[in-house]
Amino acid sequence: MPLFWKPYKSDVTQFIEQLKVQKPTLEAEQRAGRGLLWDRPIDRQAQSEYREARVEQQPYVYQTKSE
Repeated sequence: MPLFWKPYKSDVTQFIEQLKVQKPTLEAEQRAGRGLLWDRPIDRQAQSEYREARVEQQPYVYQTKSE
């Protein structure tokens, strides 16, 4: 290993680190935003109803039924 060797940091990593320094509340805001859309309790009853109501896809989706 050379004497003056520095670990490589990509431009993207440097940008993110700089952004976190400028705005220290960024991660907390991201977690709050995630909580709005993704971290929700699952309604098991609704999920089972959705599964029961699912219509099976025909083998070739672009062909109309010929009955």
